[in-house]
Amino acid sequence: MTDLPLHEGASRRPRLRAFRSASLRFSLAYGVLFALSSILFMSFIWWGTIGFLERQVETAINADARALVERWMVGGVPTLALTIEDRLEQNLDDDAIYMVIDPEGNYLAGNVSSWPVKVQYTDRWYSLPDTRAGLRGLAEIHAYRLPGTEMTHTAGQLDSGYRLLVGRDMRARTILRRLLTDSLVWAWIMVTLLAVSGAMLVHRIFRRMVKTVARTTSAIAHGDLNRRMPLVGNGDEMDQVAEAINEMLDRIVRLMDGVREVSNSIAHDLRTPITRARTQLEDAALHARDADELRAAIERAVGNLDNITAVFEALLRIAQIETGARRSAFATFDLRPVLFDVAELYEAVAEDHGIRLELDMDEVLPFYGDRSLIQQAVANLLDNAIKFSPEHSTVRLGAHIAAPVAGRVIPSAGGAMLVLEIRDEGIGMTDADMERATERFFRAEKARNTPGSGLGLAMVRAIVQLHGGEIRLARHDPGLSVRLLLPVTSSALAEYGYDPFDEDMPDMTRTSQFSHQHDTNSGVV
Repeated sequence: MTDLPLHEGASRRPRLRAFRSASLRFSLAYGVLFALSSILFMSFIWWGTIGFLERQVETAINADARALVERWMVGGVPTLALTIEDRLEQNLDDDAIYMVIDPEGNYLAGNVSSWPVKVQYTDRWYSLPDTRAGLRGLAEIHAYRLPGTEMTHTAGQLDSGYRLLVGRDMRARTILRRLLTDSLVWAWIMVTLLAVSGAMLVHRIFRRMVKTVARTTSAIAHGDLNRRMPLVGNGDEMDQVAEAINEMLDRIVRLMDGVREVSNSIAHDLRTPITRARTQLEDAALHARDADELRAAIERAVGNLDNITAVFEALLRIAQIETGARRSAFATFDLRPVLFDVAELYEAVAEDHGIRLELDMDEVLPFYGDRSLIQQAVANLLDNAIKFSPEHSTVRLGAHIAAPVAGRVIPSAGGAMLVLEIRDEGIGMTDADMERATERFFRAEKARNTPGSGLGLAMVRAIVQLHGGEIRLARHDPGLSVRLLLPVTSSALAEYGYDPFDEDMPDMTRTSQFSHQHDTNSGVV
């Protein structure tokens, strides 16, 4: 009893599944649209051609009738009859139809024996059967009232007077119309077959592309992160889609690797301070002799926990910056006072380490961005430079407006570029370390013994990327040079009346405001 329903359901499901295919629906829509378009186009050709033939016949009949009426006006029945006989003799196609009758309906001239019963009006065309040489066909006929006769009724009805009948046999045009119809029908059949073939080709191409995407994404969903879309190599739209998908997958893999590395780094770097805080609290709970020792242990543990909190706050801040949430705080301002404030803040730190802090900036540094984020980025770089510089060395902070450099940061149209550089004379980095210096929690081997979380340069990179710029690290014997290339909008330059490329503005051009000599205090903060 259940075999039949199961069989019907099994046969129905593949059919329904086939119609759910997007590629099949797309190809069917393409084929139907192509076939309908061809039908409309060929119907337009058919109606236009047939209508032209009919209008041509009607025009010829009217012209012939006007000429015959003129002959009637000149000589009456004899002249009209003679003209009709001449035209019948000259009618090589044998398709002309003429007839003239008097008011009583008697035949006067022409090649028709009797007036057709259906022809009763002069304001309409008639298609009547016609037999010539044993062949049946259709004739297009029109009746005319000859001048000098009277009509007893309206609406062009013929009741009395001399009447003229002019027509054409439509056999040849009927054959032509049939040939045209057959030709268009066969052409439509061929176009339909081409539409079906094109739909099948489109279906295969679309299905192949979608299946390739589906296989790639399915493989990645099952853990094969190395699977990529194949490229044909001809640079068409499919290759562009494949390249975009591959780039997206590469980005996803990099993000996953970054998340994995960050997770590992968090677990590794935070385990030590957490363990240290726990050990200190446990030791104080077991061995503290008085309240002062217990309070000191708690304060040390709180300090370690504060460091952990600072790390998480830095991670959250980097994530917030990378999402672009801080763009709402962008504004136009002069960066020079901001840099002076940061340098003044780190003056005491540099003096405690016996380090000179020198500045070299333009008189005006117009910029469009987030003031506090740029201030934090410069503070992080100065902190690292001072931290890793030896005693009696020099840390230099420079900031200048420059023309955009080809192949580097491309500012907005009409803009320029802010070059902000911090250079120290410290331990420096190797080339391998500089490639990974901006990664989260990365610390070079030379810096393992110094305090820090490895998030400073990562935050600087996030801030610079938020402003559409680049960060570049280079070795400086001795030491390290960190250069920030930040685009400056044309609106920011215009607001401060700044044109770095105008030779007529010497007071606004790049000048070294501070000396690098140790005996000059103007360049030392």
